[in-house]
Amino acid sequence: MRDWQSLSHVKWICKYHIVFVTKYRHEIIYGKLRIKIGGIIRDLCRQKGLDLHEGHAMKDHVHICLSIPPKFSVSNTVGFIKGKSAIRIHRELLGSKKMTGLSFWAKGYCASTVGLDEETIRKYIREKDKKH
Repeated sequence: MRDWQSLSHVKWICKYHIVFVTKYRHEIIYGKLRIKIGGIIRDLCRQKGLDLHEGHAMKDHVHICLSIPPKFSVSNTVGFIKGKSAIRIHRELLGSKKMTGLSFWAKGYCASTVGLDEETIRKYIREKDKKH
């Protein structure tokens, strides 16, 4: 049985496989930075009330499997995660004191609905490193 969630007037399962890349595909996500970026993304998901089911950071991109309630659009949610994480990455990890004009992620993202193949998608995200 699927884990249905509910809001006041709706029962839902809305899971997405989302991928976003670093600006200019620079390979800068590694080591401690990789672990801390994961923590930042988990924290932002918790803050927004999202369920982060799976996540994996590669050298130049991030894969996440995320439940987004129907009251939020996918584009606004990804924009929130990318925007807030870029600010926190610059402030906390890269030491920038600048307030505006900070970019870490490239424009755009890839999103697909998980649907009935959730376990396949989660396995793909977990084993992404092994394929390279």
